Amino acid sequence: MTASQGSQRVGAHVDQLDPVAEARHRGADLAQHFLGDPQGWKKPTVAYEGGARALRSAAESADIALYVHAPYVLNVATTNNRIRIPSRKLLQQQIDLAAEIGAEGLIVHGGHVSKGDDPAAGFDNWRKCVERIDLKVPLLIENTAGGDNAMARHLDRIARLWESVSRAEGDPVGAGRVGFCLDTCHAHASGIELVTVVDEIRGITGRIDLVHANDSRDAFGSGADRHINLGQGRIEPVALADVVRAAGAPVVVETPGGAQGQGSDITWLREQLSSTR
Repeated sequence: MTASQGSQRVGAHVDQLDPVAEARHRGADLAQHFLGDPQGWKKPTVAYEGGARALRSAAESADIALYVHAPYVLNVATTNNRIRIPSRKLLQQQIDLAAEIGAEGLIVHGGHVSKGDDPAAGFDNWRKCVERIDLKVPLLIENTAGGDNAMARHLDRIARLWESVSRAEGDPVGAGRVGFCLDTCHAHASGIELVTVVDEIRGITGRIDLVHANDSRDAFGSGADRHINLGQGRIEPVALADVVRAAGAPVVVETPGGAQGQGSDITWLREQLSSTR
């Protein structure tokens, strides 16, 4: 069954040069990619030949849903003005370009405050951020694997973050302009039980807009963010499949192995989603 027939979209994080072709090579109907350097502060760019308009047209013609992952350097929670202000600027640039290519959403990590800072300041900085940027595409906040001062690692922090952004002027959460991306490896690494994570996240946010389906090289609660192909790591395959099925959201694998490795993961996920338990 294809996505156009109503099934749950399944795809992968792919190279940005030609996300549509990369999705096809994996048998995917969704492609997540970066717009430029994921570790840098430069203005985002579209690597696809012909630019944003051409990529949007190609994706629409191929029925490939596009998602953009924001650079890892972004940290809108920090109390450090030299990081927070450039982060907001770059986040807006990412959103603007994501809208041009017709992306379904922009994924961004929850960020962190520095040791000794009051976490409340970080949560409030998130509120200010979503009030001040133009959310032309949904902003999907992703849970993170490690960091004692992270905003979105543990359930209690995710709850405080969500409470804060829900108080933002204009109600961007209620309007669907702010959503949530659940990463299975990150949840496992942070010490959140996968058997209950969907219900717990939905109890906090009321929604799961995207799932990053990744196995983990490391033990439960390790805080380590190291992805591996599905069924080859420390997460029980049944638990991982149950998360994807219960979430009912589009799915992205961020696993190694290129088209072959990710293609196998996509095939396995589709088999799980088509079966009943």
